[in-house]
Amino acid sequence: MSNQLLNRTETFQKIRRIAYQIYEQNFDESVLIIAGINGEGYHFAALLVAELRQISSINVYIAKVSVDKQALSQPDINIESDVDTFRNKTVVLCDDVLNTGRTLAYSLRPFLSIPLKKIQVAVIVDRNHPQYPIAADYVGYSLSTTLNEHIQVVLSDEEKTGVYLY
Repeated sequence: MSNQLLNRTETFQKIRRIAYQIYEQNFDESVLIIAGINGEGYHFAALLVAELRQISSINVYIAKVSVDKQALSQPDINIESDVDTFRNKTVVLCDDVLNTGRTLAYSLRPFLSIPLKKIQVAVIVDRNHPQYPIAADYVGYSLSTTLNEHIQVVLSDEEKTGVYLY
């Protein structure tokens, strides 16, 4: 049984608010890279890029970070973009849900070998179960859940867009 926590309209309002926050913190940047973790995190990144392009004159680019969210270790994490694109730029790493911080911690690894101006983290939902020292700079919805509960963000299905608790 699932409970819808945020409907389509509320979810898009959260994303728009995050876009404004990113712009407020980075208004002096000429280029901004939005890197989305494959799956709903990448859909979230694409929506942020669209919002940022509407509200600012910053050149905003998107990149895809491929990681296996189910694997216990991550031998290879790929960024589907030329590494030089990121050099001395501000990067916002996006995922749908921050649970333990494991996926985001692994996803940061390839960026550590690139000289960046700064890196920030944006998530739609923060569940407040940190096991890794990862905190989001931009959070759409903060929610304390039990370890048995599951949060699902749906952005890739037009009819089911929203945030759900299972």
